[in-house]
Amino acid sequence: MDAATSYDEWKEAAIAHDKASGVETWKKSDESKHFDYESIRKRLRKLRRLRAKGDVAGVLFALNEGVHGNIDGMGHPRLHGKAKFGTKKLIVDYVNEVVAALGLIADAAPDDILFEERLDFFRRARHCNGCSALMMSGAGSLLFFHVGVAKTLWKYGLLPAVLSGSSGGALVGALVSSQADKGLEEIFKPENLVHEIERDQGLLSHLSAIRPEIAKVEEIREVLERLIPDLTFLEAYQLTGRHLNVSIAAAEKHQTSRLLNAITTPNVFVREAVMASAAIPGFFPPVTLAAKNDRGERQAYLPSRKWVDGSLSDDLPAKRLARVYGVNHFIVSQVNPHVFPFVTDTEGEKSVLSTLKHTAKVTTREWINAGASLLEKPLSLSPAVSRLTNVALGIINQDYVGDINILPDRRFFNPLKWLAHRSVEEVIELIALGEKATWPKIEQIRVQTKISRALDQILGRIDRRLPQVGTTATRRAS
Repeated sequence: MDAATSYDEWKEAAIAHDKASGVETWKKSDESKHFDYESIRKRLRKLRRLRAKGDVAGVLFALNEGVHGNIDGMGHPRLHGKAKFGTKKLIVDYVNEVVAALGLIADAAPDDILFEERLDFFRRARHCNGCSALMMSGAGSLLFFHVGVAKTLWKYGLLPAVLSGSSGGALVGALVSSQADKGLEEIFKPENLVHEIERDQGLLSHLSAIRPEIAKVEEIREVLERLIPDLTFLEAYQLTGRHLNVSIAAAEKHQTSRLLNAITTPNVFVREAVMASAAIPGFFPPVTLAAKNDRGERQAYLPSRKWVDGSLSDDLPAKRLARVYGVNHFIVSQVNPHVFPFVTDTEGEKSVLSTLKHTAKVTTREWINAGASLLEKPLSLSPAVSRLTNVALGIINQDYVGDINILPDRRFFNPLKWLAHRSVEEVIELIALGEKATWPKIEQIRVQTKISRALDQILGRIDRRLPQVGTTATRRAS
């Protein structure tokens, strides 16, 4: 697997490893203490029987209580971490059967089920099942790792429609969310990536904030103008169908962080948002956002406010994404240097060691917060120390992992090189590392997101039909 040069090679080696280690037998067995396999087995048999008879009403009734995220514990981390490739066959079979059943309902004749009833079911199912998001952390010069992750997920049709990013992650998110699929296909071609990296290396260095000096706004703006179309968040969504979310932190003490997107700030320009999210204090000046007014003219957005690096306060905005989009499944590309040594891709597992580690983290965090609270007045005597303390607390009090975590090779973790210039060779290797780190997660992502992706596709088809359905209904009424 380590020597694989493509996902197909890696997959072949992973399957061979599962057979040689005996894990293949575990996958074929239904039994496990980590999920209610008996309930899933009963649901599977019932759906198969109903679908075989073509009983659309029966299938719909059965799915009314069978389509929601992590049903009967199927998403437990232990079920997706034991094998190198895949999980329990029962889980895969059940997911496939649910998708087939959803297709049966979607394609049913009008006489079998009314359109309004069908639409209501799919909307409720989408709400109950939830959806996935890709969250890309702050990155420094490691932002090219995110490029490899996004490229791989897009290549295999697994890139979520909801994306978030801060700092370097915001740049990659904006690049992906402002290009239609045809444009992404060109951007992700190896020869084009190499050409883009080699072009104006100095400017890309400034954009990544990877030189220990104050970045020049004009140079960064020039790079963004070349890489990202001049779009607002709403225009980017209308172009690509992807929900871009950019985290920014307030430069002033008494202001709160923001999550910019097509719902909360539809008229804000993406370029300025990326510039703000990448404004590392001490290396890059705070940024004022820009937005379109009601006449379509560019103007300052909240002109009295300035914004800085979003990773300082909300590197991975899981709660906000859950509230705005109903996201309940988080894929994290995490390369933030100050947290990388303390996270693993198995953070969600429940073992004695992981429980002790989690307890130690929570306890340490609470002691630090208590100490800062006690010292609040003495610290306020020095504005510089007070700002530094607030930044440190903002970093400490965040969660840096999700349901699926994609991490870079640790040999690239060198805090001294976080803001260092990367050669073309290193950048290309970082992109390749992002791709390779994603390979072991592809099948898990495919299984855990297959139902939500099917629901999105079905609702997309229905939405395209809605005007026609409305017109037909009006004619019949007349």
